[in-house]
Amino acid sequence: MQVLEIDNVKIFNLSAGKSLPDWLTERKKRALLKKNVDLRRRIELIQEFDMPGVSTSIRASKDGQYIMATGIYKPRIKCFDVNNLSLKFERCLDSEVVTFEILSDDYTKIVFLQCDRYVEFHVGHGRHYRLRVPKFGRDIAYHRPSCDLFVVGASSEIYRLNLEVGQFMAPYVTKAHEINCSAVSEDHGLLVVGTESGHVEAWDPRTKSRQGILDCALHCTDSEYRNESLPVITSIRFDGALRMGVGTSTGHVLLYDIRSSKPLLVKDHMNGLPIKNVQFHETKEYVYSMDSSVVKIWDKNTGKQYTSIESPADFNDLCIIPNTGLSMMAVEDQKMQVYYIPSLGPAPRWCAFLDNLTDELEGQGKQTVYDDYKFVTKQELESLGLDHLLGTNLLRAYMHGYFVDVRLYKRAKSIADPFAFEEYKKRKIREKIEQDRPSRIKIEDNLPKVNRELASRLMEDEGRKKKHPSNLLKDNRFKAMFENPDFEVDKSAEEYRLLNPVLSRLDKDKTKLTKTAEVDPMEEDEPEDKDSDKELYQSSEESSDDDRTWVKEVKKQHKMIRKKHQHEHDETEHKEKVYEFSETPKTTNIKAITKVNKASLGDRLARENFTSTVTGTGGNREMKFTMRGKKSESEAQKKIKKHYQERKQIVRRTGYLMKKKLPKM
Repeated sequence: MQVLEIDNVKIFNLSAGKSLPDWLTERKKRALLKKNVDLRRRIELIQEFDMPGVSTSIRASKDGQYIMATGIYKPRIKCFDVNNLSLKFERCLDSEVVTFEILSDDYTKIVFLQCDRYVEFHVGHGRHYRLRVPKFGRDIAYHRPSCDLFVVGASSEIYRLNLEVGQFMAPYVTKAHEINCSAVSEDHGLLVVGTESGHVEAWDPRTKSRQGILDCALHCTDSEYRNESLPVITSIRFDGALRMGVGTSTGHVLLYDIRSSKPLLVKDHMNGLPIKNVQFHETKEYVYSMDSSVVKIWDKNTGKQYTSIESPADFNDLCIIPNTGLSMMAVEDQKMQVYYIPSLGPAPRWCAFLDNLTDELEGQGKQTVYDDYKFVTKQELESLGLDHLLGTNLLRAYMHGYFVDVRLYKRAKSIADPFAFEEYKKRKIREKIEQDRPSRIKIEDNLPKVNRELASRLMEDEGRKKKHPSNLLKDNRFKAMFENPDFEVDKSAEEYRLLNPVLSRLDKDKTKLTKTAEVDPMEEDEPEDKDSDKELYQSSEESSDDDRTWVKEVKKQHKMIRKKHQHEHDETEHKEKVYEFSETPKTTNIKAITKVNKASLGDRLARENFTSTVTGTGGNREMKFTMRGKKSESEAQKKIKKHYQERKQIVRRTGYLMKKKLPKM
């Protein structure tokens, strides 16, 4: 047993401590218990309360006599009898369980939703029946008055399986693309489902019609999450007949009165992790909200933190024993966690000895949890304009950052970007208008929004490669290159400017290859007066010209970049350097003067920004001129040209022989 005191609330971890292996003999177990104090203080509340690998979900029966849990590996279900504090039975399943529901008051009727689209029914002796649903399911809910089992998942439809008739009924068609969670009220039977678009839809099984749509994403989106996707509903639960709790993927919990579209309270977990489960305490005004790292217990009227439970393993599911302070969690570990908080209620009747044990133990470890604080780095403080608070009591240094009050953080965030919420509303209105008013002419464009030119090149290359195509657009490793704007090719960058002449040269070579490949083969058979030497020299001259052009282009880009750096360097030096009157720098430069004197008239006019048109005094004469530099030939080109002229004089042509026909015999 481990005792913690978090926010002045004592929490007893009944699953802490080492467990003795089963293969040890009784003699060795007694010897270990004598030596180790932690082993003597451990409490095994229920025997074999663990899984071989991971526990995924946990439930308690309505009569309070049985606790059921599912896990892997192999996929299985365990049923524990709390009267005997031991395992009642264990069954292995064909596939993993997404979630399950107990249909009866005890363990005799259970339904499992499995990951391979199967719904499996179990009775006391074992598996009763197994059927398949059209789409992958994510949650199930049971409506007792009509005996309807609702299955929701990766579809816009809510599938209805009537257990009395034994067949599927007409599904409910929602406005969402996918549905994540569902819940049925025990008081009035209203069905609510949470969708991927951040909405909660309510359906009445009696009239089989939609009663309303609740937009939860609008109330849990602030400036901190404006660049991310819209919040998704991940958990939903009723609190009596009129109240409801909704958990989102951004770590918000919203409490609603079903008669109003505005939330009564919004609670933020401050970590951005999706809410996995929301539970309500039956006797006290507290809410249990769980994500993968923490279970927070807070007042549902004020939102004030009461206490929190953390575990070294990630949480998967939560089960609260009604009218008690005992709670159980399915975690990403072999041992399922059991916590007891005496201030929230007494121990259950089947483990009443816990009250006597907890009275004797005193909490030694104290832990402070910063629930109403937000962790920020030093760069974020500077961007928010709060760096002047360093060294004050408003900031608590922690690791590589600081804890700041969440109210101060939100106020500074709103001042730094005051129109974030308005932009979010406008963006959402624009998306709504675009959905309701689709364009009449739809242009099918398979190119992505980012790096469209690169994607078109890749698609052209794939079209040419018929034998071994490599589709980089569908490769997950390069997926972010065509989706994330940070990977957009910057054509103004120095690296791209230096590489661009080479790329343009490659494109020219590709176009030449395609043109030569598209030539009609019938034209090759016609005899022509061709000179092979001429083709050789022409191709060599063309290749040398191409090499010269792209080399010049690369040099030109180098020169421009160097001038730009030099200009920036001169500006910074001019700003930083301060001259005295006695040490004024000289402006005359002899080299520059001689360079100007040696330059031609056209270069001097172009440098001084004069026009190339000179008009006479009478106004009836004008002179135009353009200065062109002579193209200098290299020594190798001169030798090749000279050799070609000499060979042309000596070599005798043979093209005319192909045109003469032989006489008939």
